[in-house]
Amino acid sequence: MERKKVGHVFHYFSKVGVAAINLTDGDLKVGDTVQIQGPTTNLTQPVESMQIEQQPVGKAAKGQSVGIRVKERVREKDLVYAVTPDSRE
Repeated sequence: MERKKVGHVFHYFSKVGVAAINLTDGDLKVGDTVQIQGPTTNLTQPVESMQIEQQPVGKAAKGQSVGIRVKERVREKDLVYAVTPDSRE
């Protein structure tokens, strides 16, 4: 699997299980698989839905901030990577 950094978590909304992510290094779209990593976080999951300012979107570009629902708690400053299957597998 290859991974490319796309941004970092800047807030976690615990009541709704949503990570707020700044896309500082790349784009993200619904259907992508993301890996969120930090000192105590290691989560890999598909992006099933994404919102910008509480409006559903299908994709977001570098420089935007998005919210995605996550299956586990994530923390501020965790790094977010887009994961793609290795073409040699």
